[in-house]
Amino acid sequence: MTDKHSIGVDVGGTFTDLVMVEGGSGQIRIAKTPTTLDNQAFGVLSALADADVDLSETGLIVHGTTTTTNAVLERKLSKTGLITTQGFRDVLELGRRTRPQAYGMKGEFTPIIPRDLRYEIPERMDAQGNILVELDEDALREAVSNLLEKGCEALVIHFLHAYANPEHELRAAEIAAEIWPDDYITTGHSLLSETREYERGVTAAVNASVQPLLERYLARLRKELSGQGYGGDVLVMNGNGGMVSSKLVAREAAKTVMSGPASGVMAAAYTGRRAGELNLLTYDMGGTSTDVALIKDGTPPVSNEIEVEYAMPIHVPMVDVRTVGAGGGSIAKVNAAGLLEIGPESAGADPGPMCYGKGGSKPTISDANMLLGRLNTSKLNSVKGGVEIDDIADVFAKNLGDPLGVSAIEAAEAVIRVANAKMSGAIRMVSLSLGADPRDFALFAFGGAGPLHAAALARELGVPRVVIPARPGLTNALGCVVADLRHDYVQTLNQPLDTADMDRVHQIYADQTSTGEAALGHEEVAITEVQRIFSVDMQFVGQSHVVRVPLPNGTPTRDDLRARFEKVYWDRFKVELNEINARIVSLNCSIIGVCAPVDLSRLIAPEGRKDTAQPTGSRPVVFDGMEIDTPIYWRDHLPEDLSLNGPAIIEQSDSTVLIPPEDTVTGGRDGNLIIHIGGAQ
Repeated sequence: MTDKHSIGVDVGGTFTDLVMVEGGSGQIRIAKTPTTLDNQAFGVLSALADADVDLSETGLIVHGTTTTTNAVLERKLSKTGLITTQGFRDVLELGRRTRPQAYGMKGEFTPIIPRDLRYEIPERMDAQGNILVELDEDALREAVSNLLEKGCEALVIHFLHAYANPEHELRAAEIAAEIWPDDYITTGHSLLSETREYERGVTAAVNASVQPLLERYLARLRKELSGQGYGGDVLVMNGNGGMVSSKLVAREAAKTVMSGPASGVMAAAYTGRRAGELNLLTYDMGGTSTDVALIKDGTPPVSNEIEVEYAMPIHVPMVDVRTVGAGGGSIAKVNAAGLLEIGPESAGADPGPMCYGKGGSKPTISDANMLLGRLNTSKLNSVKGGVEIDDIADVFAKNLGDPLGVSAIEAAEAVIRVANAKMSGAIRMVSLSLGADPRDFALFAFGGAGPLHAAALARELGVPRVVIPARPGLTNALGCVVADLRHDYVQTLNQPLDTADMDRVHQIYADQTSTGEAALGHEEVAITEVQRIFSVDMQFVGQSHVVRVPLPNGTPTRDDLRARFEKVYWDRFKVELNEINARIVSLNCSIIGVCAPVDLSRLIAPEGRKDTAQPTGSRPVVFDGMEIDTPIYWRDHLPEDLSLNGPAIIEQSDSTVLIPPEDTVTGGRDGNLIIHIGGAQ
């Protein structure tokens, strides 16, 4: 074990979380502080101070950030210009001509780059990569100069069919670099080498428009950390669940979108493998939103087909996480039709829910949980003299109860039921839509609010048991500590399987492997081994949807590809289409630098555990309209061989676990809790 500390820090929409593994001893320290939205670096420094970290004794900091995610969703982006092939200026605006609402007659969409900052120049490749129109270098120089005069900070060069032949994009970037004052130049093919010009263009536009923001933020953070004695590198979590140096990450800034959710999924996979739970439905409910994902055979799925929001496809490899606007701070309201709605508007970190005692005035999911007795009124308020439970009840009665014709308690129960329905729908989306039965999985619940709702969701979905990790409110930060180095590569081939050049397939995989291994060589982190993961995206000719086919190596035969594709297709859709030809869409390769394992057994200090489970008190809690006096336990004091019948509430510094009356809970490895739905074990 190294004698230097390792730190994972995750910035969420409400809280900044930190987990530190002490060098030498393996002791674990934790911290949770409010996120500073104006400058996330201050929240990181505050968490470090709370954990009493000596940065001069720290060897590694891994950071999960929402800088790029928030910038994209809130459209607080750098001013960016686009230079594209003549006649294709409006590709980013035309999109796929879909609708924001499936049954709506109208909708609004604002492209990332406005039309007056999109320039066309003469050049053209065909789909085979043959030059039809030579690059007009004079027109290019004029376009670059015009965009600079308009105040653009970043530049996208996106030409038609550059995935087949990038010659024009490379030359254009060369010329632009002579004029552009910095390195904020993104070429479409270098980030995403796929056929679809809209998806490729949006991905490049996202990358360019967040690149300056991310680089400036990380530069500030490195400066602050260095000033406090830190001499190592800061690694950043990518959306693919791997980490990369902060000095390199801005080149492909779009890959950090979904950084935070990905780190939680990686922690779930790591914890599950240690506990022997290889098939998990991950459920991360924080203060702002809920993220769900599926882990099968211990491996989180990585997809390059993610759409962050409507008309925002970011087609770089990312952990397949689905998000819904239902977090602890999600605001409940009665809409014009008289129906109860939850989110997506959130009370955020400031002022937060009413129960924080910081001035919040609107009913939220967290307030509903407190009103029902599930949260401790004396421990949640953030300021002295916060808010009284009667005040919360009055707001629920006025804002929700009166319009719905129910009491404040009934309104709070309705809020929980609607929120649970919204979250269970998202979990169904990541399981049933992928051909997986939720009953074959365990629900891995984390986030500050997740363990309060987990048992109800599991019952709704037919999931037999729930795994609650030792520190559910800090799981995303833990994911940063246990993550590996990872580089993903995608190359479009777009050829029928029967006529594809298999030698070229093997060469592409060989090139991707060597590029990834070289990238690992530039990282300043020790690794124990290198893993190489190969897959191919395929479809039946004439179909639009694509399925990913895992491969054992980078030298597949044609017959092997056909057999593996047909099996994956059958497993997913239970349909055989033997008479239809298959097509190779893209070749994918992931190079993973495996880091040293982390011992999770000290997430809850063994010396603090008691021999038996002893309640710290009790309070009335509402279950299905009935008020039941419920024992309260402090998690750090529970024995490892715990066995309790519900109802029970288990409190800890970062979360609260709710055990309904009909369920039981037992202890598991690394301090995990296992909730058995219906008491069956």
